[in-house]
Amino acid sequence: MGLPQLSVQYQAHLQAFEERILGKQAEVEAWFRAQWRRRKPPFYGSVDIRNSGYKMASIDMNLFPGGFNNLNPQFAALAAAAAVDAVERSCEAAKSVLIIPENHTRNTFYLENVYALQSILQAAGFEVRLGSLNPDITERTELDTALGHRIVLEPLQRTRGRVHLADGFSPCLVLLNNDLSGGVPDVLRDINQTVLPPLHGGWVSRRKTTHFAAYDRVAEEFAALLDIDPWQINPYFEQVSGLDFHEREGEDALAAAVERVLAKIQAKYDEKGISDTPFVIVKADAGTYGMGVMSVKSADEVRALNRKNRNKMATVKEGLEVTEVIVQEGIYTYETLHDAVAEPVVYMIDRFVVGGFFRVHEGRGIDENLNASGMRFVPLKYNMPQTENHIEEEMSGSKRVFEQWQALALPDLSSPADCESNRLYVYGVMARLSLLAAAIELEETAPEAV
Repeated sequence: MGLPQLSVQYQAHLQAFEERILGKQAEVEAWFRAQWRRRKPPFYGSVDIRNSGYKMASIDMNLFPGGFNNLNPQFAALAAAAAVDAVERSCEAAKSVLIIPENHTRNTFYLENVYALQSILQAAGFEVRLGSLNPDITERTELDTALGHRIVLEPLQRTRGRVHLADGFSPCLVLLNNDLSGGVPDVLRDINQTVLPPLHGGWVSRRKTTHFAAYDRVAEEFAALLDIDPWQINPYFEQVSGLDFHEREGEDALAAAVERVLAKIQAKYDEKGISDTPFVIVKADAGTYGMGVMSVKSADEVRALNRKNRNKMATVKEGLEVTEVIVQEGIYTYETLHDAVAEPVVYMIDRFVVGGFFRVHEGRGIDENLNASGMRFVPLKYNMPQTENHIEEEMSGSKRVFEQWQALALPDLSSPADCESNRLYVYGVMARLSLLAAAIELEETAPEAV
């Protein structure tokens, strides 16, 4: 694969940043270990990262990742080992897992993701079955995935305080791969099983601005550890509510927020001697799949939205109306693969990086959302050797998982800062900062904490 190409004018900025992290690698890992002694990591997650050379930061954190099929198979053993740690942390005696996927059955690439996730958990030694919330799934249903694999969906049932399948399969862990954009179904409310991610992590209640408020705190502390400007790893943002894009309600408030964030970016650019034109990303404060997103360089663009673009911003997945948005500092992506704009997406299970990919889009620009129709995925690849038949030996607990993770996902300090393994390590550091912010977010928004 090789690394993406970075604009020459920004290579020195990136190398200095990478050298700073690599030079403090021992302190960085000790800091993360201390954080995870205090916080419970989400079961899994994926993080979108943008890299302009002078700035690298998480721009989105997904608690219900849907691209396990895009990961390099090289990481299969590590993912399985991390899954053991994640499951046992929640249900120590667990022997099986019930996955609840999204309702869409025609997206065969999403079904491939379900197959890949199920395979990871099976490799970890668990019996894994799929319980569907889709009302059209009324009996055991076999579906083919994009690559010709086969999965079996079964209707989810409930008896008193437990969900189960028709034959009584009812494990202690229910794993959601459904982001609950349409709301929490009654069948899942108040059950006597562990549900991960927790129900309050679904988009019916979760907000991106809440996540980035937690990320502000994480970034501030981590920047102090590295002795860098927190802005270098943290995008500015504001929340705007009370919107109705169809009726143009809240338009002035949105335009004012855009102006404020653009002014903050410009001031920072002036301070750093950066000649780029500031831009912001306006996106739904709740939601995924790249819906309800636009790139803006002036407040006038907000006021001048035509009906077509207002309609695009007005609703997201499940047809939900957008009334709240996050106005987030835009980060130029100066990384390209084969002359196409690219951004890294890092996947984690528990607190371990287990792979990722570059999201590549030939039809999008350096200041645009790449999570859009026409994107493709190039798996991240490490150059370390790995044998085929050693999954079982990874199953001896957290210490063994960490040792395996060190072998694959930590840097090569004997090589230049900008070598492939070191660049991917830095991506992983950025992703783990967002994972930590998600842990704080989930802890502080839990119903008992409210």
